[in-house]
Amino acid sequence: MSATGFLAARDFLIAHRTDYISAYREFRWPVLDRFNWALDYFDPMADGNQRSALWIVNEGGGEHKLSFAEMSRRSNQVANHLRGLGVRRGDRILLMLGNVVPLWEVMLAAMKLGAVTIPATTLLTRDDLLDRFDRGRARHVITGVENTGKFADIPGDYTRISVAGPAAGWQPYEAAYDAPTGFSPEGETRASDPLLLYFTSGTTAKPKLVLHSHQSYPVGSLSTMYWIGLQPGDVHLNISSPGWAKHAWSCFFTPWDAESTVFMLNQPRFNAKALLDTIARCGVTTFCAPPTVWRMLIQEDLKAWKVALREVVGAGEPLNPEIIEQVRAAWGLTIRDGYGQTETTLQLANFPGQPVKPGAVGKPAPGYRVQLLDVDGQEQDEAEICLALDPPPLGLMEGYQGDDGTVVPVTGSAYRTGDVAMRDADGVFTYVGRADDVFKASDYRISPFELESALIEHPAIAEAAVVPSPDPLRLAVPKAFVALAGNHIPNRETALEIFRHVRATLAPFKRIRRLEFADLPKTISGKIRRVELRTGEARQRGGGKRGESEFWEEDFPELR
Repeated sequence: MSATGFLAARDFLIAHRTDYISAYREFRWPVLDRFNWALDYFDPMADGNQRSALWIVNEGGGEHKLSFAEMSRRSNQVANHLRGLGVRRGDRILLMLGNVVPLWEVMLAAMKLGAVTIPATTLLTRDDLLDRFDRGRARHVITGVENTGKFADIPGDYTRISVAGPAAGWQPYEAAYDAPTGFSPEGETRASDPLLLYFTSGTTAKPKLVLHSHQSYPVGSLSTMYWIGLQPGDVHLNISSPGWAKHAWSCFFTPWDAESTVFMLNQPRFNAKALLDTIARCGVTTFCAPPTVWRMLIQEDLKAWKVALREVVGAGEPLNPEIIEQVRAAWGLTIRDGYGQTETTLQLANFPGQPVKPGAVGKPAPGYRVQLLDVDGQEQDEAEICLALDPPPLGLMEGYQGDDGTVVPVTGSAYRTGDVAMRDADGVFTYVGRADDVFKASDYRISPFELESALIEHPAIAEAAVVPSPDPLRLAVPKAFVALAGNHIPNRETALEIFRHVRATLAPFKRIRRLEFADLPKTISGKIRRVELRTGEARQRGGGKRGESEFWEEDFPELR
């Protein structure tokens, strides 16, 4: 149960933080047999370590700051308390908390016990929760007192633990702080033992169940650490809600792999100015945010904030070049895009110290061999992003859990991501879109992401999603669903401005031909549900109807 191999791999990547060529050529995943990240790495690293491990700021007042030593001790207490309540190795714990200290304590404690955590957002509905118990086989629930009512009519004999307040029929979480501070595990942990069960966000269908092990996320996150450019002592802020894989990526394993501080800001409602104030006041050094947040931040005068930021990155969906340029102009920092999935850690990215091609997602991460394969398995310069499996990268999931509880391992010569990219002569990858989002119009292949990037360069547009709109002559034409920024009005004049903008920036075969002002449907993790827009558009065209705020290019004689 030694962390030697893990530490050697981590230290190698930190030492080669800006030397991508050497890092990619020489990095090797550690070969692990028995390994428990919390017991074998975190606790020894935290012993006597008074540096801040977790720093939570609540907008409106109140902060929590705990050292590595405190987190180690408190997680021992929580592990002992959960064991006393019947949590055993292999049990599934549904963890439904916001960004509060117990979230991090339970993650560590469950790892020490060998239990499997099912991270869950507090936004889950009754049907979502039933699915977690049915397919996820949850046996214990830990949630905030404010959410205990959601379980009132969820049947089953499961342990109920309430955080931050009493609830009838629920065990008080705070009793854990009276438990012993020393912890002894019951047996060894194999590196391949299950650790996390994620329900994917379901942009296209019913969520899949992604099973990760004691090595795939804790150790696999070294690729994410390398992308962000984290170093010991950094203060790292990642904008992500608990319950999603990106939260484990950048709010748990990745910063603590690098012995840096996990920094969180809790806001009742997103406020860009308050976020920027906090980043400046608290000396945040590394920052990761999804495109939605970056789009709102650039609405502010970023130059007005004197920040200590050294690294800024974006993830979740590809970043549009316009956003990257505005941040560079304000702070002299380049947002470095990265790509990965719930099923993996970071696969492709623009890495520290390397040139960034605008709009590109970069090169393969150390430890990942990325291929672009067509449906016949042949390598192409534009095709589906795939990962070579001989051997598989350590950051790849154990497999998908089926409805019957069995795990279907990843097999074959390559793992297919379902995403399409193209690769240039320098080996730089550019994201094209989900394989089921790319479509043909007049026999031309259309990448929604490329068109969306052009659209949001217009100052009136905050967000955009492009889908095919059925057309009897051209099979389909590009249609944009647009959410407006600021005080812009969804009327004919605004639509005309946007049509003129795309005519000036896109080739004729790529032009947006139809436009509808709308609120964009999203998953509860914040990703745009293009599948919903596609389905609705096909239904609308089939009925010969238009939306209330829909405009077509041919409606404007002044464009001819």
